[in-house]
Amino acid sequence: MRALLRPFLRVIVRLLFRVDVQFRQANFSQPKLLIVANHESFLDGLLLGLFLPVDPVFVVHTGIVQQWVFRLLLSQVDYLAVDPTSPMAMKKVIRLIEAGRPVVIFPEGRITQTGSLMKVYDGPAFVAAKTGATVIPVRVDGASRSYFSRVSGKYPKEIFPKIRLTVLPEAHFPMPVASTAKLRRRMAGVQMRKLMQAMIFASRPAQTLYGALCDAAVLFGRGRLLLEDVKQIEYSYNDLLKMALILTRQIERVSRPGEKVGLLLPNLVPTIGLIFGLTARKRVPAMLNYTAGTDAMQAACTAAEVKTVLTSRAFVEQAKLGDKLAGLQGIDLLYLEDIRDRISFADKLWLVLWALRFPRAFELRTSPEDAAVVLFTSGSEGKPKGVVLPHRAILANIAQIRAVIDFSVDDKVLNALPIFHSFGLTAGALLPVLTGANLFLYPSPLHYRVIPEIAYDRGCTVLFGTSTFLGNYAKFANPYDFYRLRYVVAGAEKLSDAVRSLWFEKFGVRIFEGYGATETAPVLAVNTPMAYKTGTVGNLLPGIEYKLVPVPGIAKGGILHVRGPNVMAGYLKVDQPGVLQPPASAVGDGWYETGDVVDIDDEGFVKIVGRVKRFAKIAGEMISLEIVEKLAVAASPDKQHAASSQPDESKGEALVLFTTDPALSREMLAAKARELGLPELAVPRKIQVVEALPLLGTGKIDYVTLKQMAEAA
Repeated sequence: MRALLRPFLRVIVRLLFRVDVQFRQANFSQPKLLIVANHESFLDGLLLGLFLPVDPVFVVHTGIVQQWVFRLLLSQVDYLAVDPTSPMAMKKVIRLIEAGRPVVIFPEGRITQTGSLMKVYDGPAFVAAKTGATVIPVRVDGASRSYFSRVSGKYPKEIFPKIRLTVLPEAHFPMPVASTAKLRRRMAGVQMRKLMQAMIFASRPAQTLYGALCDAAVLFGRGRLLLEDVKQIEYSYNDLLKMALILTRQIERVSRPGEKVGLLLPNLVPTIGLIFGLTARKRVPAMLNYTAGTDAMQAACTAAEVKTVLTSRAFVEQAKLGDKLAGLQGIDLLYLEDIRDRISFADKLWLVLWALRFPRAFELRTSPEDAAVVLFTSGSEGKPKGVVLPHRAILANIAQIRAVIDFSVDDKVLNALPIFHSFGLTAGALLPVLTGANLFLYPSPLHYRVIPEIAYDRGCTVLFGTSTFLGNYAKFANPYDFYRLRYVVAGAEKLSDAVRSLWFEKFGVRIFEGYGATETAPVLAVNTPMAYKTGTVGNLLPGIEYKLVPVPGIAKGGILHVRGPNVMAGYLKVDQPGVLQPPASAVGDGWYETGDVVDIDDEGFVKIVGRVKRFAKIAGEMISLEIVEKLAVAASPDKQHAASSQPDESKGEALVLFTTDPALSREMLAAKARELGLPELAVPRKIQVVEALPLLGTGKIDYVTLKQMAEAA
C-alpha cells in the first residue's frame, strides 16, 4: 500500500509546492549514510521521504509522534521516535546505521521559530563520528512560509509556498581527539553546527542586489512597513521600490551603464533606494565619505573616475559641506531637490502603470559578478583606494551573517553607522532590508544622548556600533533604554574591556565582537550566541578559506590571508584611475591580505594578536601612522622614529610616538605639521623616548611589540 501511495503523493506535493530538488554531487550509495537537514516545518519529513533517492529511517522527536496528523504522515515512512537529549536514544540510531539503514535526522531537534538555525544538538554529530557514516546535508527552504511551520506570525504565510531542497556534497566527521567522552561529544557537536551553517550559506541563490530586493518584497509583502528615518515616516517595500525606480530614471538620463556615480548623502531611506535603483540600471554607486577632507574626496573621485556626484542642498547646508564641494575639480553636482523637480507627469504614469507592476523589468541584464558599489578606504600613503564590491560579495556576506545569527521579521535594527562605511552599508542597512527586519536609520553615530532614546522609543532589538560609540552610548543612556536589545554587535575597532563590562553591568547585555575589512564586504568573523569566547572576534564565517603566514619574531599566529565569495573584485587606485586591480597576496591570486596578525585556536576562534595595518582611528578619523613617522623624520631627520597607538576613552585611539631623540617635543612636531600642511590630528600627544626601536629578524620594525609598548605606556 505504501509503495503505491508514495508516487501519487510525490506528484501531488510537487505540483502544490512547486518542489525544486537540486543535487550537488551527493553520493547516496554509501554503506553507512546519515542525512541531516534543517527543520523548518512539519512538512520536512514528508518532503525528504518523497524526494530523496533512498528509503531512510526518520529520527523524529517524541512530541511529534503524539499528534495524530503527523502519525498519519509518518505512516508512509519508517521512523524512530527519540528524545534528542537522551544519550540512550542515540545508541538506537547508531545500531540502525551500523545495520546499513540510511537515517534522516534533524540536528536542531525542534522546528525553527525564527526561520534560521536554532540550537544544534551534539547527538547526531557524535553518531556520525562513532559510526564513520557519510553525512549528506540537505537544505529545506520555503517550508517555513507554510502554515505547517512555527515561525513568527509576523512572517507572511502561504498556503502552498514554493519549496526548494538542496542536497549538498557529502562530509565526514572523524572522532575528535579529547580526554573525555563528554568533551569529544561537545567537539563533534561544534563540527555539526559548522556543517549546518555552511549548508545554509552554500545553498543561497545567485542574485543581484536589486533582484534580492524584489524577492524580499514578494516574500514579506510589498505593503510591509519596515523602514524609518529621522523624518519619522514609515516606508514599505513598495515605497522603497518607488524611490529606486523614479529617482534612478532621472539619473540614468545623465549617466551611462558602468559609470560610477558618486553618492554624498546621509542615512536616509532615499539613499537606500538610490543604491538599489542605480545597481539595477548598471550604474555603480560610489559612496563618498563626507567627513573626509577635500583632497581625500578628490582623490576618491579620481581613483573611481567619478564625474557626477549626487547630493542634497539641505544636507550640504546642514553638514557644512559647501567649501569642500566647491574645492572639487571636474565634478558635476546633482541635487536631489532638482531631480525631484524634473519628475514629469509622464514619469509618474510610467511608474504607476508599468514600473511598479513589473519592477523586475526595470533591471538591465546584470551578473552577480558585476560591480555593485565602490567604497573607499585609505591606502598606505593615506590616499583613498576604491574597493569594488560586486553583487556576489555583498549578498554572500549577508548570507554568511544570516547563517550564524538569527535575524527575523520580529527584529528592529537601529543603524547610526554611516552607509559610506562597509559595516554600516552591509550589516546596518542592506541586511535588515533583505531579511525583512525593521530598520531605523539615524544620520550620525555621534549623538550619544539621542541614540539610546531612539532605541528605547522604537523598541529596537539590534544595534551595530564601534567600541568608541557603544562606550559613549552607555555613558549617557538610562539603564532601561536598551531593555529590548537582543544583539549588540561591535566592529571596526577592538572592543574595549571597559565597554564590554559597562554594558553587561548597566544593561545586562553581552556585546558580540566581530572583525572584518572593507575588502571583505566587510564581516570575516563574529561571536554569536552559539559560538562565543571573550577576548576573541569569534569564528570565521562559512565559506571563508584562510591561511596564516608566519611573521619573524612572533611566536603565535601569523598574518591572516583570506579567500571567499565575500572578497572584493579589486582596488581602484589614484595612480591608475579606473583600472581594476584584482586581489592578490603572497599566498596567491584571489587572496586578500588583511595585514593583521591573528591566532586561531582549536575551536576556530580568532584572536587578534596585533593590528599591523598602519592606521589609527582618532575621533572617527583614520590617521596614517606612516604620515606621523614622516612628520617625526622631518622634524628630527637624524634619529629613528616609529608610531603606534593606544586605546583612548574619549577619542577611540591616541597616537604614541617612539623616538631615539630626547630633544623632540610636541611643539616641534606641531610647527612642522603646520609647515607641511598636515592635519593637527597627526601630531602625537605622547612621545616616548627609547634607546632603540624593537626589530624583527628581518630588520624591520616590530610593530606588534611596539603596539604592546604603546598600550602599556
